[in-house]
Amino acid sequence: MPSPSPSAASAPASRHLRLWWRRRGRGGAVAATFAVALLAAALLLSLSHYASLPLAPAASGSRSSALVGLTLLRRAEEKGALCLDGSAPGYHLQRGSGSGSQSWLIHLEGGGWCRNLKSCASRQKSILGSSRYMESQVEFAGMLSDLEDENPDFYNWNKVKIRYCDGASFSGNVKDEFQNGTKFFFRGQRIWEAVMDELLLKGLRLAKQAFLTGCSAGGLATFIHCDDFRALMPKDSRVKCLSDGGFFLDVEDISKQRTLRAFYRDVVRLQDLKRRFLHCSSSMDPGQCFFPREVVKDIRTPVFVLNPAYDAWQVQHVLAPVASDPQRSWQDCRLDISKCSPNQLEILQGFRKELHDTISELKQKKDWGIFVDSCFIHCQSLNSFTWHSPSSPRVNNKTIAEAVGDWFFDRREVKELDCEFPCNPTCHNLVFAKPFKG
Repeated sequence: MPSPSPSAASAPASRHLRLWWRRRGRGGAVAATFAVALLAAALLLSLSHYASLPLAPAASGSRSSALVGLTLLRRAEEKGALCLDGSAPGYHLQRGSGSGSQSWLIHLEGGGWCRNLKSCASRQKSILGSSRYMESQVEFAGMLSDLEDENPDFYNWNKVKIRYCDGASFSGNVKDEFQNGTKFFFRGQRIWEAVMDELLLKGLRLAKQAFLTGCSAGGLATFIHCDDFRALMPKDSRVKCLSDGGFFLDVEDISKQRTLRAFYRDVVRLQDLKRRFLHCSSSMDPGQCFFPREVVKDIRTPVFVLNPAYDAWQVQHVLAPVASDPQRSWQDCRLDISKCSPNQLEILQGFRKELHDTISELKQKKDWGIFVDSCFIHCQSLNSFTWHSPSSPRVNNKTIAEAVGDWFFDRREVKELDCEFPCNPTCHNLVFAKPFKG
């Protein structure tokens, strides 16, 4: 059962969270071609990118999380490890200290996918496809924070955020640079390998503890690369992985179409991914190969699945996309779960059940961890409010950070499955502005 409602003192934090997301929602209104392009624009503006940004000003007198500079991969062109536009990929590295000096936490950034040359060309002119547009510094918050009260188990570790600029969850490896006469670099696999090689030289090869994490499309990449990561580490080191908001479901939308499967089919074909996945049989729809349900079947390394039962990104773009709702009957519900009708809530409960059913086999794996709360949100590990704070969402009176820490260090088995919405008063349920037109 969830813990009691947060105190009145935590209410301002919740308001800050909602206000911040509303502002971001207005900013996202530029993607006005959503209805025509189906998911393309929405995937470009994935919530996972915004999830890593600060949610509210730090309390007066308290130290804020550190700003960490961007490092571009050395000899990227020589290695063929390039962003969509041919620029060098990048990462942010914050050195650990004390007891954490030989422990490493690697985070794979998210940001959706591109399904065709047009949408990939748009990404080439953004932080999701070119390091030329990436910020020179980013704030490390949540599980990347160097503040002990915000991040009790990992605050003094070496921490790395790998920027996402390949459009296919760090998994493509297409040799040909030209597509229809225009240069595109589908080199996510090479980016992964080259950045890992560089980090190994910077001390990762000596890690006594290593934790691969990722959010959204980066969460999917974590599933894809978890065993690869384990293979790079010393045999006697503790190595585990965490996927945050990355368990995307292969479900029918409200119009009985499999919208995300069709989208993934295009991604797999565009970046020639089917041969990358050993679990992909010739009889399988190429789109199915990219879903976590299939990818996890081959993973041997312990993984923690962190997901909201009512993932806001999936509700908006997989379950009830605008193109499948011509009457706009889901408009209010997809932006604010408290405005869903009884019938819509019933469909959302079915979506939650699908998630529970899909991860049912994972519940039987003793060394795997699960934290599924009943919140309407997307990624939760990179925000201090949702990761570990007085106002964080809780399941069985544990914050996400406490549950993850307990699991990583084998303090207890963690299989936290929340009750149905609206049972948990500690949830930060996002309320969006109306960012989509059409």
